Amino acid sequence: MKVTLSALDTCESSFTPLVVLELAQDVKEETKEWLKNRIISKKEDGGAQLLFRPLLNKYEKETLENQNLYLVGASKITLLLGAEAMGLVKECNDNTMRAFTYGTRYNFKDFDDDNDDFLTMAECQFIIKHELENLRARDEKMIPGYPQAKLYPGKSLLRRLLTSGLVIQVFPLHDNEALKKLEDTWYTRFALKCQPIDHIRGYFGETIALYFGFLEYFTVALIPMAVIGLPYYLFVWEDYDKYVIFASFNLIWSTVILEVWKRGCANMTYRWGTLVMKRQFEEPRPGFHGVLGINPVTGRKEPLYPSYKRQLRIYLVSLPFVCLCLYFSLYVMMIYFDMEAWALSLHDNSGSEWTSVLLYVPSIIYAIVIEIMNRLYRYAAEFLTSWENHRLESAYQNHLILKVLVFNFLNCFASLFYIAFVLRDMKLLRQSLATLLITSQILNQIMESLLPYWLQRKHHVQVKRKVQALKADIDATLYEQVVLEKEMGTYLGTFDDYLELFLQFGYVSLFSCVYPLAAAFAVLNNFTEVNSDALKMCRVLKRPFSEPSANIGVWQLAFETMSVISVVTNCALIGMSPQVNALFPESKLDLVLIVVAVEHALLALKFILAFAIPDKPRHIQMKLARLEFESLEALKQQITEFSAECNVELDHRETKDSFLMLRPWKWMGFIRHPWETLQKRRNCLLWTFTYFLAVSCLRSHPTPHHPHRPTLPKLCGSFKTVTLQLYFNPKRSF
Repeated sequence: MKVTLSALDTCESSFTPLVVLELAQDVKEETKEWLKNRIISKKEDGGAQLLFRPLLNKYEKETLENQNLYLVGASKITLLLGAEAMGLVKECNDNTMRAFTYGTRYNFKDFDDDNDDFLTMAECQFIIKHELENLRARDEKMIPGYPQAKLYPGKSLLRRLLTSGLVIQVFPLHDNEALKKLEDTWYTRFALKCQPIDHIRGYFGETIALYFGFLEYFTVALIPMAVIGLPYYLFVWEDYDKYVIFASFNLIWSTVILEVWKRGCANMTYRWGTLVMKRQFEEPRPGFHGVLGINPVTGRKEPLYPSYKRQLRIYLVSLPFVCLCLYFSLYVMMIYFDMEAWALSLHDNSGSEWTSVLLYVPSIIYAIVIEIMNRLYRYAAEFLTSWENHRLESAYQNHLILKVLVFNFLNCFASLFYIAFVLRDMKLLRQSLATLLITSQILNQIMESLLPYWLQRKHHVQVKRKVQALKADIDATLYEQVVLEKEMGTYLGTFDDYLELFLQFGYVSLFSCVYPLAAAFAVLNNFTEVNSDALKMCRVLKRPFSEPSANIGVWQLAFETMSVISVVTNCALIGMSPQVNALFPESKLDLVLIVVAVEHALLALKFILAFAIPDKPRHIQMKLARLEFESLEALKQQITEFSAECNVELDHRETKDSFLMLRPWKWMGFIRHPWETLQKRRNCLLWTFTYFLAVSCLRSHPTPHHPHRPTLPKLCGSFKTVTLQLYFNPKRSF
């Protein structure tokens, strides 16, 4: 299914379908007709100007199941104008990254009227999603045919249709030809090679490509630790004093890899254009509800919800519930230690082979219970976070991540901390760490990929048999693909994938000095994780919409926090080692003070390294600075042109004199008749808005790279002069 950007293709029956829209079975015909008209109408008429047709015609619906499936596409001009409206950044012929504009389209690399690859399929589908979400209510008071589904001006129609249950789902279609090529270079042929990250980005978008890029980088970063840990485990493990060396290596490793990743991430996202892409204005999330009011920013009607009510829900309900779950997790942990003590006593009394195996049973059971508790708590956390009624999706995600990370951290690592610092049993710590790590990896592989893939294959066979038995004259290939993909599971984002890597990073960085094989097992798991996650994305779950990303977001902070905790943990383990304790046989207080001092020094060194290593390579910084300078010069030129048109003198002294000679009744007119005065001074208001916009966008001083950059006060003086002249001379216009 090739993405054809043929010029101005408006024939509904011939376009290439990119997105599928599924309606509920009982949707009324007038609702379908109204939705179709809004989707295909021109932009000036409030439509999306997209291409739209049903999957089956009237005769085929009578022959087959009456499924309300509709295909959505777009012409080339719509996609290109959509790319400009969304601020997509593409590479220019001079190798710089700039926001795409339709008027300068020939200045961009690889653009040609006959070129089908300028916009990737993921970008095309993202543009269509954006256009559908920007369909807004105009004069409609309700959805036609459903008086209970109220509408108000500015409300997103797609979000309202989804929340009312009239639209079941909207999902992008796979491109079977491109998918087959991607699979051949990605996971079908096992080989120790780098992933095709750029191809993954072109097919799935930046967010998913960044996850696989981070997974690959983290796996490579684990190899040095695994190489050191394997002989260390085989030859010197029984000498527990030697783990001081490995703990010291952990301190350096956990700090450096995260700083290096940020530089590599900046390289990738600049090449993709998302590093310089402007952030889109966030709309309220679909589940947000409240009293209808006016948004002071957009001026549109939307639900408003007092923040104090949300805070009360967080502190009076969510926080106590999280604390209760943490207490329950600790209670389960103590039950595990009782089982461990029972198995150990049984082994000491009998000493048989089966009791030796029995020693690992409590840890295996506890690892399974941990996975079950993590999944149950995830559902509870999603319900609570949704109930808190956050307005923005970003706020919802941040609160959800915080809840889940706190519980998962305590649930997975509390027993290890207890063994290390309360029981001080390094042998039991080694056994528990190995069991928890290996068991969790096996369970995740089964639950996330193997089981869903088996179920999906079974369903695929059923759908194929059903299509082959049809007598109808239809495009069986497209029908089979759409029906199969609509039954696939929905990809819920990279949350669970990053969480799995976060916990793995904790196992490796916190306690691997007492079990050096942890890094080796993590490397083996991640090699299979790449293939299983790729299989999951390509064959098990629906294709997700592309989402632009400049970094891994809040997960970078989560990994850095874990790195700080690992410094404290490894310093404490070093201080507890017999080798270090032998240096302070008389005073333990001196030992504690020295360990704390070393820990503070290492943390200081860690933060100095984080500050000293730039997040962006120098060549990226130079390109970004150049782009900013050119934008500033362009804005300065526009200001000069506007000033020339208005014939305004840009002299501070004259402006000051004009300002001092103002008559007081000029201000009294505004006090007596504010509305009429504002209308007369509308030109001044427009310039004032432009002035504040420039203040928020420009820097206030030259940079080392651009010492001749005009300072912000000079530009502000120009704006102020124009504003004052226009306010007190309203006949001047532009």
